[in-house]
Amino acid sequence: MSNIPKDLRYTADHEYARKTDTPGVVQVGITDYAQGELGDVVYVDLPKVGATIEQRVVFGTIEAVKAVSELYSPLAGTVVEVNGAIEKDPAVVNRDPYGTGWMIKLKMKNAADSDKLLDAAAYAKHIGE
Repeated sequence: MSNIPKDLRYTADHEYARKTDTPGVVQVGITDYAQGELGDVVYVDLPKVGATIEQRVVFGTIEAVKAVSELYSPLAGTVVEVNGAIEKDPAVVNRDPYGTGWMIKLKMKNAADSDKLLDAAAYAKHIGE
């Protein structure tokens, strides 16, 4: 059974958005379910700080031993921080996808868009749990 924190918002593509202490900024990563399906993560390609990303558009790729997958942004905005720890140790995504395995922090273009993402119950239903 996957870990699905109730305080996050989710996409059908298995990314999450978590509010941060900075107003209008969310932390983005992949879900526990996604990292489990991918298997051992060996490389993650992320955008640079300052990149502008549209909602539901590819912002990077994640490579595991058995597959390469695209990462889709849950929200539109500007990248304000990239998790450098992932470059040194991509497997942190497997160990702690909601904690130290986050990928980018995004200054949202429209904070109200986060309300349109799936809540924990809807995401659990989406993945069949």
